[in-house]
Amino acid sequence: MTPPVSSTSAWRQLTRYQWLVLVVAWLGWVFDSMDATIYALVMAPALKQLLGSQGTPENIAKYGGIIFAIFMVGWALGGVTFGIAADYLGRARTLVITILIYAIFTGLAGFSHSWAELAVYRFLTALGIGGEWAAGATLVAEVWPESLRVKGAGLLQSAWGAGYFLAAALYHLLSGQSWRVMFFVGLAPALIALLVRLRVREPERWVETRRETAAGTLSRSTLAELFEPQTRRDTLVGTALAFVAVFGLWGATNWTPTLIRELLEPRHLDEVTTVRLVSYAIMSLNTGAIVGYLVFAPLAEWLGRRGAFLIMLVGSAAALPATFLFPSSYSTAILLLPALGFFSNGIFSGFPIYLPEIFPTRIRATGAGFCFNAGRIMAAAGPLLTGALVAYLGTFARAASSVAAVYLLGILILAKARETRDEALR
Repeated sequence: MTPPVSSTSAWRQLTRYQWLVLVVAWLGWVFDSMDATIYALVMAPALKQLLGSQGTPENIAKYGGIIFAIFMVGWALGGVTFGIAADYLGRARTLVITILIYAIFTGLAGFSHSWAELAVYRFLTALGIGGEWAAGATLVAEVWPESLRVKGAGLLQSAWGAGYFLAAALYHLLSGQSWRVMFFVGLAPALIALLVRLRVREPERWVETRRETAAGTLSRSTLAELFEPQTRRDTLVGTALAFVAVFGLWGATNWTPTLIRELLEPRHLDEVTTVRLVSYAIMSLNTGAIVGYLVFAPLAEWLGRRGAFLIMLVGSAAALPATFLFPSSYSTAILLLPALGFFSNGIFSGFPIYLPEIFPTRIRATGAGFCFNAGRIMAAAGPLLTGALVAYLGTFARAASSVAAVYLLGILILAKARETRDEALR
């Protein structure tokens, strides 16, 4: 048996260019996360102003849920569309396009004058956010060496937690400013697109595959290939697992700012103080999330992909109701939020690891983009369901906690997943 390469030796084999690819994809995902989080942070004050005299807590929950749902549909469509584009146009080119899309429309959202206008801008922003993940995750998977690919994927996904931190820090820093300023800050990622355009080239693996199949396989629809007999099961299982993770995150975890505001309401704090405490809560949640993102990779190498997913699903099913139902004070919530972040966010590190492994190079971005995002169309019901449950159950905490049942569904789906540990990319 060939002795394994030591961890130190494996890291030393990375070139500067491979690190550059990870950094630009990581930064793109950081700003993805920041843009996605901005709305959750400013939803209450933004809709209160945009709805005017109709800005009651019930209407904020109702229209906030609608915008969340529209955003997720846009994310899904962008992920699928630009995943296909990345297989035809290239990973780096698609990365540039998607970053520009979400940067520009996040900035324009700051000019909204009605909730419907805000919803349109969030939909267009989501197209770019969904597409950026498919291009970035595939790019890193194909450029990094096999011995470190899993760890690289874990590092890439940690960017989502860093983006949460960035959004929370900006929210705290700009607490005295209008909610519109938060959206204007979202224009910054356009600079990353310029860096990608100047420094990142298409992966040799993709270039060779494109050359060899230009007159053959690629003349067929890469999307149709996902449902051929040899790939159908992987496509359905990957999509279902992503649906569970996304439904739980957007149907419950991403309502954390609203939960915190609910806990703080009896204290009758001024808005600046409330914003500061909500920011700390988001940072607490994402301290656990970043640890979860980084821990998933070694778990996947030790227990296999299925074993790592199982731990995150079971943990999420327990942590979600514990965090939303048990706390009667802000301080208790702060202590429980890291555990929720570890499981419900950490599970997402599994997708840049697992999804590129179950598809061949010619349809890798299409497959990863479809699985990770198609489930979002169904998961878009999560925010709508939570918003409706608030009226039925009385509080955001009870409504969000009921969503935990989706993780039990994930455990059943996992039984059909194919184990890919120790398999090289095709």
